[in-house]
Amino acid sequence: MDWRERISVDPGIRFGKACVRGTRIAVEDVLGWLSAGMTVDEIVAEYPPLTPADVTACLERAAEAERGRREGGAA
Repeated sequence: MDWRERISVDPGIRFGKACVRGTRIAVEDVLGWLSAGMTVDEIVAEYPPLTPADVTACLERAAEAERGRREGGAA
């Protein structure tokens, strides 16, 4: 899966933060919930627009951004 199919950036939504496509749920929110200890199942139950694949896409985008930082590029 390519995370770009599930994550979008729109300057008119959440101040241009990366969000799960078709929602106003920011990638950073999903990452925060995971880091706070929520499971994928808990996130999907709490936020019904999300699917497990959406959560995975958030992680993939974060990983790619981090690789870009480490390699000196932008992601």
